[in-house]
Amino acid sequence: MAATAPQTLDDPFQRALYGMLYGIMRWDQLTQFWAKVDAGAGWYLYAVGAEAPAQPADAQHVIKFMRDLDSLLRREHQEDYCGIVYADNLDQPSFIKIYDPNHLGSSCGSSKNTPLPGWVMSLVPPSVLHPSVVPQSRKRWWQGFLDSLK
Repeated sequence: MAATAPQTLDDPFQRALYGMLYGIMRWDQLTQFWAKVDAGAGWYLYAVGAEAPAQPADAQHVIKFMRDLDSLLRREHQEDYCGIVYADNLDQPSFIKIYDPNHLGSSCGSSKNTPLPGWVMSLVPPSVLHPSVVPQSRKRWWQGFLDSLK
């Protein structure tokens, strides 16, 4: 899912997306990390390729999103390490990007075509990202998540 839109670093969301982020390498670190996320801080939950949210989610929805996404990542990223969740600050995050375990490419940025993440949690409103492909399974997962909030 490589980016098709140019990087606009005047945009705070784009700056965070392409800026310095720290990787969460182990599953136990991911468990500890989720506990540090302030669910009531005003997170925008964005499934890249879907419509960008206009409003932040409430704390209940953020908690459900983290729980559901954690379950998906552990089920589908069948490795003994995590390495697909990145944040601007591991103790007090304000920007988190999560790569789809089935569409990783080179998420570490060592190739010319770094893929877009599958999901982003951000305290600033997201700008629209245009992945080249959004798998149907991810569209269904996101729609199922949204439907579960009703």
